[in-house]
Amino acid sequence: MSNRPKSKTTVDIYSQQYSIIGSESTSHIRAVASIVDDKMREINSKNPSLDINKLAVLTAVNVVHDYLKLKEDYEKLEKQLIEKD
Repeated sequence: MSNRPKSKTTVDIYSQQYSIIGSESTSHIRAVASIVDDKMREINSKNPSLDINKLAVLTAVNVVHDYLKLKEDYEKLEKQLIEKD
């Protein structure tokens, strides 16, 4: 857990304002919000009839899927580096 002081950042995600409190920099929080907003808009463009709750859940599923794929790739690369030594 970080010892950095927490700050509040207001962001716009899918035309809604959210106040996010965290110890990360404002630029990091805004970058995260921008990625979420972009993903929601991408999914909505392919499924315009989704209500906001389903859109939010599908966005979360897509983002976690991307995260897990990146984590798997990272672990494979890490293993290759260890085996190389």
